Amino acid sequence: MRSFRTEDKLNVVFLAGGKTTGKSVLCFGFPLSIFFIVINEFCERFSYYGMKAVLTLYFTRFLLWGDNFATAIYHAFVALCYLTPILGAVIADSWLGKFKTILYLSIVYTIGQVVLSVGSISDLTDQNQDGSPDHIAVNIALSMIGLILIALGTGGIKPCVSAFGGDQFEDDQEKQRSTFFSLFYLSINAGSLLSTLVTPIIRASECGIHTKQECYPLAFGVPAILMAVALVVFLIGSKMYKKVKPQGNIMLEVSKCVGFAIKNRFRHRSKEFPKREHWLDWASEKYDKRLIAQTKMVLRVLFLYIPLPMFWAVFDQQGSRWTLQAAVMNGDFGFQIQPDQMQIVNPILIVIMVPVVDSLVYPLIKKCKLNFTALKKMTVGMFLASMAFVASALVQVQIDKTYPVFPAAGQSQIKLINLGAVAATVQFQPQLQNVTLAPNEATGYLTFETSKLQSLHINSSTLNKTEPLELLKGERYTLAFKWGPTDINSNLIQDNIKSKPAKGRSLVRFINNLNIAVNISMDNTDFGLLDPLSVSNYSEVSKPDWLYNISTSAPGIYCGVLSKKFGYGGVYTISVDNCVKNKLSITYFEDVAPNTVHMAWQIPQYFLLTCAEVLFSVSGLEFSYSQAPSNMKSVLQAGWLLAVAVGNIIVLIVTGASTIKEQWAEYVLFAALLLVVCIIFAIMASFYTYIDPNEIEARLTEEEKEKEKKDQDDNEKAAEADSRM
Repeated sequence: MRSFRTEDKLNVVFLAGGKTTGKSVLCFGFPLSIFFIVINEFCERFSYYGMKAVLTLYFTRFLLWGDNFATAIYHAFVALCYLTPILGAVIADSWLGKFKTILYLSIVYTIGQVVLSVGSISDLTDQNQDGSPDHIAVNIALSMIGLILIALGTGGIKPCVSAFGGDQFEDDQEKQRSTFFSLFYLSINAGSLLSTLVTPIIRASECGIHTKQECYPLAFGVPAILMAVALVVFLIGSKMYKKVKPQGNIMLEVSKCVGFAIKNRFRHRSKEFPKREHWLDWASEKYDKRLIAQTKMVLRVLFLYIPLPMFWAVFDQQGSRWTLQAAVMNGDFGFQIQPDQMQIVNPILIVIMVPVVDSLVYPLIKKCKLNFTALKKMTVGMFLASMAFVASALVQVQIDKTYPVFPAAGQSQIKLINLGAVAATVQFQPQLQNVTLAPNEATGYLTFETSKLQSLHINSSTLNKTEPLELLKGERYTLAFKWGPTDINSNLIQDNIKSKPAKGRSLVRFINNLNIAVNISMDNTDFGLLDPLSVSNYSEVSKPDWLYNISTSAPGIYCGVLSKKFGYGGVYTISVDNCVKNKLSITYFEDVAPNTVHMAWQIPQYFLLTCAEVLFSVSGLEFSYSQAPSNMKSVLQAGWLLAVAVGNIIVLIVTGASTIKEQWAEYVLFAALLLVVCIIFAIMASFYTYIDPNEIEARLTEEEKEKEKKDQDDNEKAAEADSRM
């Protein structure tokens, strides 16, 4: 299931309701119209979460953005998705009504998904595959337009759909309405869980007209189709819906009340006026006592929301930083897990943990007679989220240990491969280092100061050779050598490898250790005709966990063998050594180690973050709902969504302004910031006094009745006095 966080659960609980008139068509005791709404929500959530799951890898692997910039844009998009619900609520409640708001913004949403999908088709904009800036600019422009439209659409309809579903029920259908919200939330969970599982698989497949690449057009296209289906389904039920007319937006009323109080207090700052018990009481000249009292209750809760963005800054990095972390890890679970699929761990753990916490942990705490209030749960949740990022930092440290060390400025690196039948000793001159190699053995990359290394000398039992060197600074080289009848043959190759392979794939090249020229191929990839001891260019292995057929051919000769599984992120040189009875003998040399830290090591950090979510988000919902007046729960939802948006903006700022080069250090930074905020929140929470809004509203109602009765008595007395005159 999708987690109990922010927009999904809050929309169901906070914004449900609405009074309608008339009877609707019933099906199993439910209005028939709600089934269209449930199906619509399933498709919309599939569309949103499916697109969002692959978005970070789309930025880094297709648009070729750096990790920091991709993370910043991802969180800018998420922030916009959490800002636009406030706009959607205002439009629906004050102008268009829920039905038209959902309809119009769903059209915008669908167009956005289609534009994003079209923007990911490189063949339409770069048919020559030259990667020119103009062509990349077209992809970026379409992608950004698509994401802005999606943010407007998904955010705008967010506060409307569940409330519109609640509008379909009569006042005496409370039981059916409650069941609907359960079905509604189930549809959210089903759509998001299924899409997070499916779209990364689609993304990892290959497609393209001119060249094969990861299939982002289809990965975004399927969510676009589902969004179009959602729109069509919603339209089909149009004639069955009860459509409540706009009745004004309470958020606007609260904003106006607060604004007037501030303005009125500022206007009378230098005059002699009686002091007011609360600064909001300065609004009493224009607004009634009930609205002011309700606004006071809401502001007390909103004040506690101030530290909350830091939690969401950490939490929402599951889809950015943690996905990028998974992209350089080993996803072999017996079957290959894609890095963007690891996000599914969170909802799976939610399904397990929510009932365990509710039925076991909380009752046990209660038996220990501990007063574990909602605010205390939120505090513990923030602490656990901080620990989750400490765990991710520890994992990152282990990943960093597997990264290759590339030459620094002023340095060069050389890898030696002995393809001969006897051992040899290589001396790096002038007297820098001696290395002895057995047959078919290779060194790792040896690092030298470029200016100091002039040549190398290869010695065997019978032959020797001096190889002069003119190396470029900052480059890697491979020297392959073997024995001929009268001489040592060698080949110095510039490797042109600056980092681990992009997209988490592998790179392979071949070196011909045969005595004749042969054509070398690996499945459908042709490495060309290689002369003895010559080396092919590196080619990308799109599916490193597959077995490939490696073959060599020459006039009258054909040999083949199945490859090993290469491993994601590895770079290999394969020596073609011998051909006996059509059986090819090969040797693998590892130029860059594959991803060896297993993705399973991310599970502890997901576990901690999920525990944090259960304590923080569910308890925050419970606290907010219990402390808000009945007609102002949407105001608190707006504040909660704003906290999520600000949290994502924090990530955007940190990634844009930070000079931290080590990723583990950035994780520690976020963990430390959240820990500090956790302490601040705990102090603020300790001063909070819980209230009963229903009791306060009942007292206000009683006071209004007494005032009304008193006014009526005064009017009667005045009328009686007038009659005597």
